[in-house]
Amino acid sequence: MVHKIQEAVTVIDKLRVLYNLQLIDSRIDEIRKFRGNIPMEIKSLEEEIDQMKKKLENLNEDILYIKENINKQNKNIKSSDILIKKYEKQKDHIKNHKELYSLDKEIDYQKLEIQLAKKKIKELNVQIDKREEIFKKKEYLLKNKEEHFFHKKKELNKILLENDKEEKILLEQSLCFSKKVENGLLKTYLRIRNGVKNGVAVAPVQRGAPLGSYLAITPQKYSELIQRNKLLIDEHSGRILIDAELAEEEKKKSFVFCYKKKL
Repeated sequence: MVHKIQEAVTVIDKLRVLYNLQLIDSRIDEIRKFRGNIPMEIKSLEEEIDQMKKKLENLNEDILYIKENINKQNKNIKSSDILIKKYEKQKDHIKNHKELYSLDKEIDYQKLEIQLAKKKIKELNVQIDKREEIFKKKEYLLKNKEEHFFHKKKELNKILLENDKEEKILLEQSLCFSKKVENGLLKTYLRIRNGVKNGVAVAPVQRGAPLGSYLAITPQKYSELIQRNKLLIDEHSGRILIDAELAEEEKKKSFVFCYKKKL
């Protein structure tokens, strides 16, 4: 009876150490994943800002092009005014009815050209007003985006520094807990960790299934699990199993949980 109790305690101790090691290693994974995602996040924001700047440049080019068109129409108006004055002077020296009629027609034509040019200028000014309004809105959005980028970068750099400090401590803790695990079991733990996508080698069983799995374990295996008399491996995922109650107990007093509470 004494031998059985000692054996049960030994299994529980193994599970405690393994799960603490898992919590630490999972947190290290989180830190490294976050660090790996930062360049992508920064690049995405930079690309977004570049696109916004490009749109502003294009909009500004449109406005300049329209203004050039307005200047062209104003030059046409001046040219027509000069021609009208010229024809009016010519009329004073012409007595031939046919030539006078021809000059009047030219004057009317130039007046019509002036009216058309003024109409175009009015329409072009409306286009400028619309584009300038859009430009101001986009410029405001760009300014906010650049400020967000600046603060985001500053915030991420601060988190990186904190994470670097935390990672160094966690690596020491991981090594410390690794030394408490017997060599064969540690090799099994590392092999499982390297073989699964999320690096979870020790999985709590919740609602009859290991965390992260949709396949439930058998009632017999669950019964064996809560007795904590031996280490159990999930036949589907290959992970070492731990009951949810023991896992929660260890999680609350784990180094990872306590470290986060200090921050």
